[in-house]
Amino acid sequence: MTIVTVFRSRLRPGVEVAYQEVADEMGRIVHSMDGFIDERFYVSSDGERVTIVRFTDAESQRAWAEEPDHARAQRRGREEFYSWYDISVSEEKYGHTFSDPAS
Repeated sequence: MTIVTVFRSRLRPGVEVAYQEVADEMGRIVHSMDGFIDERFYVSSDGERVTIVRFTDAESQRAWAEEPDHARAQRRGREEFYSWYDISVSEEKYGHTFSDPAS
């Protein structure tokens, strides 16, 4: 059972550099966590940011949510970085991957 976290957000003006430093550190930490599968990050043309993180199980995802440095970064995000965010955590019911062998 894969657990998928989708984190959508918008930054406050002028926080991009400080935010990126924190985001880079959180990326290093999450990649070292047990149960981590992968992470993807996208920015839409209207400025909305989307991070998708997958874990092998709910316990691994919960460990990431409660990781002390991540908890401090979350608090800083609410106080300093984000003008808005939305987070959802779901159990993946079905998954399929295709790779073109010619690519």
